[in-house]
Amino acid sequence: MAIDNLNGGCASARSFTIQLLAGRFFVVFATILILSFIGSAYIFGLYSGDIKSTLGYDQTTLNLLSFFKDLGTYVSVHAGLLMEVSPPWVVLSLGGIINFFGYFMIWLSVTHRIAHPPVWLMCLYITIGANSLGFANSGGLVPCVQNFPENRGVVIGILKSYLGIGGAIMTQFYHALYGNDSSAVGVILVIAWLPALVSLLFAFSVRVLDTSKRQIKRDKKFFNDVLCMSLGLAAFIMVMILVQRKVEFGKPGYSASFAVIIVLLVLPILLVFREEYALWIAKLNRSNTLSELKIVPKEDESPAKHQAIAISSSPIAGRDEQAKVLWYKNVFSPPAKGEDHTILQATFSIDMQILFLATICGIGGNLTTIDNLGQIGTSLGYPKKSISTFVSLVSIWQFLGRVMGGLISERLLDKYKFPRPACLTIALFVSCIAHLLIAFNVPYGLYVASVIMAFCFGAEWTYLFSIISELFGLKHYGTLYNYGSLAAPLGSFIFNVRVAGHLYDMEGLRQLKASGLTRKHGDELHCYGVKCYQLAYFIIAAATFFTALVSLILVARTRKFYKGDIYKRFQDQAEKDSSSITDETVGGKSGRKEQEMN
Repeated sequence: MAIDNLNGGCASARSFTIQLLAGRFFVVFATILILSFIGSAYIFGLYSGDIKSTLGYDQTTLNLLSFFKDLGTYVSVHAGLLMEVSPPWVVLSLGGIINFFGYFMIWLSVTHRIAHPPVWLMCLYITIGANSLGFANSGGLVPCVQNFPENRGVVIGILKSYLGIGGAIMTQFYHALYGNDSSAVGVILVIAWLPALVSLLFAFSVRVLDTSKRQIKRDKKFFNDVLCMSLGLAAFIMVMILVQRKVEFGKPGYSASFAVIIVLLVLPILLVFREEYALWIAKLNRSNTLSELKIVPKEDESPAKHQAIAISSSPIAGRDEQAKVLWYKNVFSPPAKGEDHTILQATFSIDMQILFLATICGIGGNLTTIDNLGQIGTSLGYPKKSISTFVSLVSIWQFLGRVMGGLISERLLDKYKFPRPACLTIALFVSCIAHLLIAFNVPYGLYVASVIMAFCFGAEWTYLFSIISELFGLKHYGTLYNYGSLAAPLGSFIFNVRVAGHLYDMEGLRQLKASGLTRKHGDELHCYGVKCYQLAYFIIAAATFFTALVSLILVARTRKFYKGDIYKRFQDQAEKDSSSITDETVGGKSGRKEQEMN
């Protein structure tokens, strides 16, 4: 008897463990870990100075390298198309491999372990390495949105927030390994192997699952609790950044702080355990109840009739009817907002064009600040330790922008039917303040500007991807998710390379000539003073303000759509699936009573 109980307990534990590792909540946890260590694209300012000095680049060349970094980060349509035909683990594994290859080759080049590469080859390396971010987003975030469709705003906000804080986590890990090493070359090696390792470890845990048995209220509670834990993680990292700026830390101190960060990072596994245990208990109770009951279907509602009705009314049948229409004939006749659009229908819609403009000017301008933060701080006379603080603060406030942007817009939408595009417009207007603070070199303005810019930058990404999923549906979201970010590299090229980098070099050459010196080939070009970036940020502020005005058109176009219940069909489906289980149980009880009476 004792042996039977032991065997039964082991079987139950094994069953629960399998359910936990294969459940929707563990998919979220695995995605959190993957995205937390893939944010290397956002700490370019931490090691860009070492690339510039060791390879002898001028600012225009460095900004060109930064542009190709952004190109790799945001041009990932191929990753979305791969998601259409392959499982997420393929996308995530491939992303880990290309991450290691790209950044490892950069590390070999900067440390002179290989021959001095030409500029085009360095651009290729950083494009490949940064492209891993698109694979991680496609393979991780997109399945989570599909697994929790009625909570997509909060899901996108939370997951993108962990991506935003990834830069600070990587910085803390680098210091735990190397201490206060003045050279940032070691961080390139860290961002080569660590994100690749995490992606490969958790790639097989991420999948798109059946959502018919989901419980919407429990899902909301789960994400609210994850949000609280993520805020605690961000608060701890921010406190550590401020303390480390005032107190000299050694490797043991950095190691201890990073150990606490890891504990806070994996803490959501407790929530996963809680939710899966509740589902497991409910499943056991339901199976025990149904095993005692005999389900007797009504005569006028035979299983065959149910099946026929389900087939005729299923979304798949509707899609089969739509497939009969040639793909190119309905490009300019899209379905209603919120319904599944084809890729071409979404591409040529006015709504997507406005989102493209917002990405070019709004996100492109903020990307310019992130990529040039080190050079901006140096030109304005900030010490190197403060510049490192800026980079970490950008990660923290990106995190808060992504998570709070998603949460606030979701609450405004639920309670007041406030259109999500209006939140995007507000973020664009506020971004102008950060650009002007840099342009006028307000005392301590770079601290404030980095906070405002990073918060708006994170919120803009959350709004962009949430709006795309809401307006164009989830059928091709893996592709449209990446398609929506295509304009970011264009904005980076315009404002980063052609505006900021070009004007910086012009001012640097003017200062060099004024001092009576000449620049030799291969010498690093420096620029000091407010003039280095002032005109560039006047241009960026004007472009962002214009884009904010244009985005009001999108607010007007979608106002009626957001006044309705945009998640109603997902909630109705969940309630229908839940009621079907209840009906079966009730039917079984009725059948049993009739048998007992007979």
